Amino acid sequence: MKVLVTGTAGFIGFHVVQKLVKQEILVVGIDNINDYYDTKLKYARLSECGIMTNKIVDNICLQSKKYANYKFQKTDLTDKENLKRLFDNEQFDIVINLAGQAGVRHSIEDPESYIQSNIVGFINILESCRHHEIKHLIYASSSSVYGMDDTLPFSEDDETDFPVSLYAATKKSDELMAHSYSHLYHLPTSGLRFFTVYGPWGRPDMSPILFADAILSGKPIKVFNNGDLLRDFTYIDDIVDGTISIISHIPGKNEVHPYYQLLNVGNSAPISLLTFIHTLEQVIGKKACLEMYPMQAGDVKSTFADVTKLQSLTGYKPHTELKKGLESFVSWYLSYNLIYH
Repeated sequence: MKVLVTGTAGFIGFHVVQKLVKQEILVVGIDNINDYYDTKLKYARLSECGIMTNKIVDNICLQSKKYANYKFQKTDLTDKENLKRLFDNEQFDIVINLAGQAGVRHSIEDPESYIQSNIVGFINILESCRHHEIKHLIYASSSSVYGMDDTLPFSEDDETDFPVSLYAATKKSDELMAHSYSHLYHLPTSGLRFFTVYGPWGRPDMSPILFADAILSGKPIKVFNNGDLLRDFTYIDDIVDGTISIISHIPGKNEVHPYYQLLNVGNSAPISLLTFIHTLEQVIGKKACLEMYPMQAGDVKSTFADVTKLQSLTGYKPHTELKKGLESFVSWYLSYNLIYH
């Protein structure tokens, strides 16, 4: 089996590659290595997977020096011709699309980048999968599609017609486009709605790194909505397990929506933002200075994943409790924080 993983210089993509190659699956990774955040971290992730970053050239496959079954290519999903060439050359069985422009708040400042990456890039993936008869397209959606829904926990059957950020709107659009391709071309697609992910090698714009950096440097932490936020914090290993577990569960013609499925991937045990901060304080061994702010545009008050559907399909069970996950994260951060500075 050969798998294409997009976004492999990113947080989740990096971890998915690490898990797949250890299962002796042939993996090709791609990423455009954009500068949404410091590319030093992206190159460090690639290097950790055995990619000689000083050898990276656009649209040329590089063999990993660490894993015989892993190759990487710097390619942008909006580059339709080079994406087609890659599919022609490699003949993939499965595609796991984890590339895309992330960040709810940044979508307010730079909406065009979200349209290019999350809409144009995704339609190019869909077209490539259709024309190359991919057996299963798995793609990253987001819990943000649930918007301000106050019915908890969030179920895949809940209405998701009212996104409160452009980022969420692009993820909802991906789900709709995938449904069209599943309906028209019988392309099996699985959209994974990820809930707040944290852990080693995370993005520097995400709350765990922002909070850890502030605590360690004695700077104040900005706490929005005066701390009255509930998040289904999910450790990266549990996200990866959920993603890989669905590979062999290909939606067929007998689904309610043939060849199409949506699945929540989360911890299903939400905690308050203040509890997260206080647990991080305990792990670091230092108190945080908190500054309270009102709700920020684009944010939602609560997230809580109903993972019953994924559990019934795969036996998925998140196993990382918060303190253990934060201990692993902090241990990594203290070793690698020079990447961020």
